[in-house]
Amino acid sequence: MANRVFITGDTHGSVDVRKLGPGFFPIGCELDKEDYVIVCGDFGLVWADNSESNYWLRWLEKKPFTTLFVDGNHENFDMLDSMETEEWHGGLVHRVRPSVLHLMRGQAFTISDRSFFCMGGARSVDKAWRTPHKSWWPQEMPSSEEYAQALDTLDALEWKTDYVLTHCAASNVQYRLNPTYENDELTRFLFDIERKLDYRHWFFGHYHEDRDIDERQTAIYNDVVEIIPSDGGDELYRVPGGFRAE
Repeated sequence: MANRVFITGDTHGSVDVRKLGPGFFPIGCELDKEDYVIVCGDFGLVWADNSESNYWLRWLEKKPFTTLFVDGNHENFDMLDSMETEEWHGGLVHRVRPSVLHLMRGQAFTISDRSFFCMGGARSVDKAWRTPHKSWWPQEMPSSEEYAQALDTLDALEWKTDYVLTHCAASNVQYRLNPTYENDELTRFLFDIERKLDYRHWFFGHYHEDRDIDERQTAIYNDVVEIIPSDGGDELYRVPGGFRAE
């Protein structure tokens, strides 16, 4: 049986991570470490070396499944950047805990016989009210090297992948979410990619919505969606349960 893969949205550290607990995600109790739950940015538990973050990282580590995440804009990038990189399933990761892994920017991974292209990052609209290197990090936006790595990875994939996992959306998709959202270097970069890339489905977090933009683009937040492999085309199944922050 193929490994199972689930996609969800921002966990925001301890704020929303409970959606992966048995009360909201009971199917998680049936999984094992070869099954994966992927968070589309704003993971938020690589934030500070304190008792709260460490408690919730231990909580996740004790889950039967493996947790993967792309980075959002609310991560401690100084901590992430200090971690050693290693190759995992074809791409580079930071191993935060044995079964909690950061899927690095511009990398592609083969998971359950499906390819996943990952490009984290986003611009914080509230950074003026945050403290640099304490509650906001300039590395939230990709570097020129990370953009170049993304293009090299896509060239190696011959611009074809099964799934795309990001935190923010491409400019054209973001406009459909809300025309008042401002574009930036990253959303325009993703727009250029989206026009050229052959892909099955694109998941992104960031906007705190659960919404299918069209048949290939999904904004995800509280929902947990399982990718069910099928020879005729994968099925996307919203797992019963559901979570809404208090």
